[in-house]
Amino acid sequence: MKFSKTGMTRRLGMLTVCAGALVGLSANGSLAADPVTLRIAADLTGPPHPAGIAMEYFKERLAVEIPGSEVRTYFAGALYRIPEAIEAMTDGNLEMTWGQFGKSSQIEPYASVVIGPQLLTTPGAINSLDSFETFKMLQDRFAKVHDVKIFASAHLSMYMGAGAGFRLLKPEDFENRKIRSMGPAENAALKAWGANPTTMAFGDVPPALQTGVIDGLLTSLGGFNNTKEQAPYFTVAGINGIVGDYYWIGASLSWWNSLSDEQRTIIENLIVNDVIPFQKQMNWCNDRRLVDKFETKDPSKPGIYVMNAEESGALRAKLGNATADWVKANTPDDANPWVDRFIEEATAATAANPMGSDPLENTDCGEMAKYFAKYVKK
Repeated sequence: MKFSKTGMTRRLGMLTVCAGALVGLSANGSLAADPVTLRIAADLTGPPHPAGIAMEYFKERLAVEIPGSEVRTYFAGALYRIPEAIEAMTDGNLEMTWGQFGKSSQIEPYASVVIGPQLLTTPGAINSLDSFETFKMLQDRFAKVHDVKIFASAHLSMYMGAGAGFRLLKPEDFENRKIRSMGPAENAALKAWGANPTTMAFGDVPPALQTGVIDGLLTSLGGFNNTKEQAPYFTVAGINGIVGDYYWIGASLSWWNSLSDEQRTIIENLIVNDVIPFQKQMNWCNDRRLVDKFETKDPSKPGIYVMNAEESGALRAKLGNATADWVKANTPDDANPWVDRFIEEATAATAANPMGSDPLENTDCGEMAKYFAKYVKK
């Protein structure tokens, strides 16, 4: 199987450990370890959503790396929504969560520091998030305050956007509309554009659109693919032009610390070096395939419409500093420097990683297509 030169290769037995740890290998070349059973909760939908596919991929791969292991996946808030999942991990009542920073801010206000539109606006910039001082601060804070280990970040759609039964294009199109928001910080942008934001889990969105409880939604292209019947007009303002938010993958430290060294080594290597790179490639290719399939150049027609510079600039001008101001107003005062630091880091990362410079953009999506077919439930 041939992959792009991202360095994000995946192969059976890929886990690399130091020579001193190579005692007691299993038949597949992994460290010998007792089976584990874990639950992973998420607020996103299952396949064909790329993060949903990644969770199913994790289930399959862990059973290979630690034979007899079982991963029980819970999508769309079926077990816990994100704030509840964090509390459950703190209490030792849940093993893992595929989280999201915006939704996490309801229980951990510092999570708002790393979100906001018009900041990380290239694939390379988004891929550099884990190296930011702000991200490392959040890893430390989640561990100390919530007893949660964050392994790394993963991608929401590059083309987060706004969907409805009509075209949301100009700031005035948002005025007085009830729009589903993904988290409190997105509310600030929606209010700046004149909308009435409503925060709700994705699983509640389709019926809310169908019954008119909300007029539209902010979501990813994966989310658009699940709501295109109710909200066929989807608008994006370039990469992260309307929403800037990111997944995090974490585990309860009370559970994590109960595992053996071998179990921890295998699971962390699998997540960081296999599952998350796989998810990023699936996310990139899902964006590409959906844009290729549903893009329209005419904003009066349904489909995915990508704003031109003038159109996205109007939203940017109307937004101003609304998101940063909201985050500062809704976090402790000592979080304010981190808001500014993230903006500095995002600006530098975007400048250092222009469009076309990241290997992820060379992913062979033809090769990845088989995973969409494999994991989508018939």
